Amino acid sequence: MIPAQFDYVRPTTVEEAVQALRDGGEDAKLLAGGQSLLPVLRLRMADPSLIIDLGGIAELKGVREDGNEVVVGAMTSHYDVARDDTLRQHVALIQEATKTVADPQVRHRGTLGGALAHADPAGDLAAPALALDAQFVIAGSNGTRTVAAADFFEDYFTTAIGEGELLTEIRFPKYTGWGARYEKFNRVAQAWSIVAVAATVKVDGGSISEARIGLTNMAGTPVRARAVESALVGQSASEENVRKAAQAAAEGTSPTADADAGSDYREHLARVLTGRAVLAAAG
Repeated sequence: MIPAQFDYVRPTTVEEAVQALRDGGEDAKLLAGGQSLLPVLRLRMADPSLIIDLGGIAELKGVREDGNEVVVGAMTSHYDVARDDTLRQHVALIQEATKTVADPQVRHRGTLGGALAHADPAGDLAAPALALDAQFVIAGSNGTRTVAAADFFEDYFTTAIGEGELLTEIRFPKYTGWGARYEKFNRVAQAWSIVAVAATVKVDGGSISEARIGLTNMAGTPVRARAVESALVGQSASEENVRKAAQAAAEGTSPTADADAGSDYREHLARVLTGRAVLAAAG
């Protein structure tokens, strides 16, 4: 179908984008990579009066170091995230997950910030961001504010980004030397995850000293597998120990039942994939 008629602006600064949001009100929509918004427009599931294209704002693109953090602009493409040397060295988990997103064409067009702001529970980047304790910088008419990943994802397709605000950057603590793995289960290539697990671990002398694990599509928002994290710390990275700890992966989750999988099957997948992800991350 052809989208309904709308006005279009392409600001060059964050301030201009915030002003356009203020002028457009609740009928304005932000266009990042467009990989979620454009299909919705074509199906006429949304008919905004104004589209604000963020592609012309240079300050929202790129990766840089800032002390003990790595900062990624919200408009940085999946392609650039997957190839960046700084992320490879310090935040390997977000790269591992990004490489599994859709196909090369989508990865060239889609953006990290757009995917995170969309907040699809089956999306592949929210769980890694949660596991990595990312911080989200949000701009609005009252200035900027920073929201922790644990507070950013509020519900299905709902985040802490308020009306008249936009996500400008994502700040990741450095996990230099940590192993990382994203294990994803889907029925066909390039499909959304039925369940996926993001794991990054620090191994010292053959034992796991720290662990961060996030679960994809096990609730309306990404979930931390904290019981598994606690069970892993201080244990040798043997298959027996990891598989045993992974049995707690579904604790505190609320997976849905749909045409792809029942809730009990998703719980089973979470346990199996957690074991695989941690073993791979631990080397």
